[in-house]
Amino acid sequence: MSRVEGKVAIVTGAASGLGLASSKKLIQEGARVVLTDINQQGLETIKEHLSEFSETQYSTEYLDVTSEESWQEIIEKVELEYGKINILINSAGISLGSDIVSTDFEVWKKVHQVNLDSVFLGCKYAIPKIAAYGPGSIINLSSISGIVAGWNTAAYNSSKAGVRLLTKSVALYCAKKGYDVRCNSIHPAFVNTPILDPIKQAFGDDEAVRKLARQIPMNKIGDTDDVAYAVLYLASDESKFMTGSEIILDGGLSAM
Repeated sequence: MSRVEGKVAIVTGAASGLGLASSKKLIQEGARVVLTDINQQGLETIKEHLSEFSETQYSTEYLDVTSEESWQEIIEKVELEYGKINILINSAGISLGSDIVSTDFEVWKKVHQVNLDSVFLGCKYAIPKIAAYGPGSIINLSSISGIVAGWNTAAYNSSKAGVRLLTKSVALYCAKKGYDVRCNSIHPAFVNTPILDPIKQAFGDDEAVRKLARQIPMNKIGDTDDVAYAVLYLASDESKFMTGSEIILDGGLSAM
């Protein structure tokens, strides 16, 4: 239980879903984790999910990932309170919009602000801090939709594909500068998180899961732990020779 012992991590979108599951896994393995989110109510209920841990092992902070000022403040605060930053997990994301013609421009901009601009801002301000305390790791939660397109997910496809290429650019930048900071992306297919709520509301929970599972060769959708274990590997020194790459967790979808 010490794969990330002594490391300090910042996780965005941590009030629920993949961010919360990843945070819990890191805490279990010895990291001190700052769980951030714009969802204040969700942050207030985190103690219920982390009741098995001491509050010295984690803290919660408000973060608007689309705000440059908010990013600057959280990076400085975490370094001041914890003495270092080793890991950044960009997990915050939304899924809005439809096909290219039907998607409103304001929706397009919002999806890119939350899914892509936030990763730019997080990397921009975290890299110098993480480099100062290396080795370090930046993990960007993309999606299988950043690799495989859909006719009715134009904004989501674009934003998540952007995360994939931005990750590679960040990795090469850190390597060129001689920083011991790795940057990789994770690309899940359907995982049972609140992002599936609109589909569940439309079809009912069981039918929604069956409908999504039929698109996956393994005939099932993912669990949050499937992604959390990948995050843990990339956050740990076990992945010390892996950068600018991606982990695909899609039940075989992209192999078709």
